[in-house]
Amino acid sequence: MESQELTTHTHRKDRNPSQIDVPLGYATRSRAEPCTGRPCERPVPMSWLQTFRDTQPLSFALLAIASVAALGLWLGQVRVRGIGLGVAGVLFSGLLFGHLRLTPESAVLHFVRDLGLVLFVFTIGLQVGPTFIASVRAHGRVHNALAASIVGLGSLLAVLLSRVLRIDPAAVLGVLSGATTNTPSLGAAQDALRTMGHGAQAELPALGYAVTYPFGIVGIIVAMLALKLVFRIDPAREAAQTAQADAQEPLARLHVVVENQNLEGARISMIPGVSELGVIVSRHKDLQSGRVSVAKPGTTIRRGDTLLAVGPQAKLDQFQMIVGKKSDEDLTRAEGPITSERVVVSRSEVQGKTLQELGLREHHGVAVTRVHRGEVQMGAAPGLVLHVGDVLQVVGEREAVAKAAQELGNSLSKLSQTNYVPVFVGIALGVLVGSVPIALPFAPVPLKLGLAGGPLLVAIALARLGKLGPLLWYMPGPTNIALRELGIVFFLACVGMKGGEHFMEVLQSGDGLRFMLAGALITLVPLLIVAAFGRAVLHLRFAELCGVLSGSMTDPPALAFATAMNGSDAPAVAYAAVYPLTMLLRIVLAQVLALFLC
Repeated sequence: MESQELTTHTHRKDRNPSQIDVPLGYATRSRAEPCTGRPCERPVPMSWLQTFRDTQPLSFALLAIASVAALGLWLGQVRVRGIGLGVAGVLFSGLLFGHLRLTPESAVLHFVRDLGLVLFVFTIGLQVGPTFIASVRAHGRVHNALAASIVGLGSLLAVLLSRVLRIDPAAVLGVLSGATTNTPSLGAAQDALRTMGHGAQAELPALGYAVTYPFGIVGIIVAMLALKLVFRIDPAREAAQTAQADAQEPLARLHVVVENQNLEGARISMIPGVSELGVIVSRHKDLQSGRVSVAKPGTTIRRGDTLLAVGPQAKLDQFQMIVGKKSDEDLTRAEGPITSERVVVSRSEVQGKTLQELGLREHHGVAVTRVHRGEVQMGAAPGLVLHVGDVLQVVGEREAVAKAAQELGNSLSKLSQTNYVPVFVGIALGVLVGSVPIALPFAPVPLKLGLAGGPLLVAIALARLGKLGPLLWYMPGPTNIALRELGIVFFLACVGMKGGEHFMEVLQSGDGLRFMLAGALITLVPLLIVAAFGRAVLHLRFAELCGVLSGSMTDPPALAFATAMNGSDAPAVAYAAVYPLTMLLRIVLAQVLALFLC
């Protein structure tokens, strides 16, 4: 009698007669499961986690996502021979939770996943936007052509293998994303499938991605090592040559005494070749009065005067040949009102203006001798476009420097603050752009950029624009990295938990073996073909090719391996040059393939 009281059947007009009421803490076996000689309605004890999930679904979702993220990030820190999964460890911890059926409700997972994807691609767009156009110009055209070839060959190979190996078209989209270690393309493929009404198939790409991702990371490194072996490359020797070729000539200072009699009574702006050389004359000492002042274009010079010039050493040598002889005097230590200070650009009104347009010499009587942008030091050419965050070396009288600093902003605290209004405006615009259908003559249905492509394109455009009215699309580096990491963690955690429900079944079946074979071919074949062409035909340096290979897969672990192997930053330069275009191509192609294959 006691066991009969635990399970009661109620039949109502508004309830399916097959439904069973059970007390809290118990659940019945699913009717979809086969009966094995025991009554299918026999109560099965639930764990406290299942009870927690059923009674407090939102709290359980937060617990599950946080646990997956913590476990995955810890797993990503484990390194074998210097190589680790990084943030991709979150995907595998999510697969574990999904396999154990410790997953939140689907609606919550989908929302958090899409939110993470938008944050990730939008912050990437803000980061690469200012350099996107420059990356496809003269010095990056060859690199971008090679990277685009890798993307195209991989996509064509994926289509071919889906037919030869009889892989589900939706799953092969994930195989392609995992084999190329590109998470945003996975999100773009899933978004395209849902847009086309293939909601049931939208989870298949995650399975293909999870199965092929590990070899995707290793495969890039295998391709680099194969290239090194086949062409008998000595990375150390080439690294030395690369460092010498790519080294930016540092800025130097030169004190020179005016001896050229043709310069007697001339203005500084009239010194032959001074504009072409890019040399900045910052201080002037009058021989007669001994007074040191800020050198302006209209400052009159006479024989015996001393000038302080700043620029590359080779240019300074040419400047000295024109003006006179080198002086041992140091005008920077001369007593007087002249000072030199580092001033940071923090006012949004300065964004996008050139030094010539600002007119700091004309308005405040100060000279800008250097501009520091990140770790790069540049000469203060009149046409140099300034960005928020640039640091200027300003020379002048204290009052004048203070006024120039006020015009530039010079507020480090302001730079560290993030104005989130432009961020959310940009995200909203990105979502709208991503939802606009684009009719293409060769596509069976209109193409949408979706939540991956729309925010990415809008972020690139806004970052390139820099400022629109009162809105400034500048995000401090630490904030950008934090939001990007948070976004990718959310995305991978939810993708892993959803895909983990059937991951082991796929892995143990013939489908899993076909996924791995297809993924290995998609990873290696395009890389080896393009790398061999770049080395044998284009004669590119090994470090450059390593950066192109890593960038074509948007794979930071491979970049870290390439940098360590070459002992230089040359791979990072090539990686940065191809990254924006590669990311955009992979996201768009993922949706195009979804349209044609599905």
